[in-house]
Amino acid sequence: MKRLFISLSFLALVVTGVKAQDNIYPAPKQSQKTAITNATVHVGNGAVIENGTVVFDNGKITYAGAASGAPAAEKTIDAKGKHIYPGIILPYSNLGLQEISGVRGSTDVNELGDLNASVRSIVAYKAESIVTNTLRANGILLAQTVPGGQLLTGQSSVVQLDAWNFEDAAYKSDMGIHLNMPSLLARPGGGRFAALLAQFGPQQPSDPVKQALDRIETVKVFFRDAKAYFQKEGAKTTNLKFEGVRGLFEKKQKLFINCNQVRQMLIAIDFVKEFGFDVVLVGAGESWQIADLLKQNNIAVILTQEHNLPTLDDDDVDQPYKAATYLQKAGVLYCLNDDDPQNRGRNLVFNAGTAAAYGLGKEEALKAITSNAAKVLGIDDKTGTLEVGKDANIVISEGDILDMRTSIITHAFIQGRGIQLESKHTQLFERYKHKYGIK
Repeated sequence: MKRLFISLSFLALVVTGVKAQDNIYPAPKQSQKTAITNATVHVGNGAVIENGTVVFDNGKITYAGAASGAPAAEKTIDAKGKHIYPGIILPYSNLGLQEISGVRGSTDVNELGDLNASVRSIVAYKAESIVTNTLRANGILLAQTVPGGQLLTGQSSVVQLDAWNFEDAAYKSDMGIHLNMPSLLARPGGGRFAALLAQFGPQQPSDPVKQALDRIETVKVFFRDAKAYFQKEGAKTTNLKFEGVRGLFEKKQKLFINCNQVRQMLIAIDFVKEFGFDVVLVGAGESWQIADLLKQNNIAVILTQEHNLPTLDDDDVDQPYKAATYLQKAGVLYCLNDDDPQNRGRNLVFNAGTAAAYGLGKEEALKAITSNAAKVLGIDDKTGTLEVGKDANIVISEGDILDMRTSIITHAFIQGRGIQLESKHTQLFERYKHKYGIK
């Protein structure tokens, strides 16, 4: 009975937490031509416009330039002393697929099996996730939602974070295929408990590197068979797993490979050479060591965590902070991410602020979470910069968006729609201000 009471109490807490945001709903379509005036405009491509104006209509940017040359608008937002930015892009996450990691019913990330190319994350995406609102409050308006699993995990999509359902949320569907590269390090296990683990624990493979290489070969064989399947003429039985990777061979999808070790990245280069895929490395903690090689093979990089320890014992302790600068100097297309499970992505802008302090500079760091991220995800034709013709994904901040001391988001627009910036966090903040009489 006691156990049942605890379970029911926890369920009530979860349900209460979800219902606490029922008054936060998607905004209607833009109805008035709007101008944001008298602000510092950070275009997202490195350019900065002092005393600038951004005008948007029907969800598209129609002007971005000096305030003196701005056209008239039906609605004006005076942003004097503030900063205007492109909507921030979270390039790699399980957003909308996992609500509470400890509650199995709120998690729909992983699929059974090794080769799940036909699995689509978008159909499992939960648009009403309470996590999305915490991201929007920090200026993050778009995200890639990625399925988890073993080897070939499935297809990811880019979503916009103000939607009723997954159909509304879809910004670019099924744009990536994801591969978890097995580790190629033969790690000695156990430390002082090694003897105990050897006696009572699970048996480790005699050669873990060989086992990892065999698993990688399984993926290569799958791609070779898929290539042969596409080249076969005439009537054939439809193979859903092969059809799932058709876009890779037609250059409509990118292959995102999770890896950190240089030797894993060298195998990733093999995928480019053998199959001609567009490859993006995710994690890529040691990518700075082979930046020139990545550039030669046109491989992009998503650095998943700036606030981290170095991967090697003899690296500089601040090496993760400097990795983006190495890639930028080598001409590698890269972007930044925040994969800390405690943050759920919301500290992305502050990760970029750290990179700015360690060699990138502020506008380059901004590019790493806007225009560069858009290029990596293949959505730069629609977003990533404040340029005429692109979607009006816009953020207004009282101060520097990369600095947690001054980054206070006052307005945000997704495709021209002014969205609410409340979240479970802000509601609790107001609740306890009221309790203690804080003005």
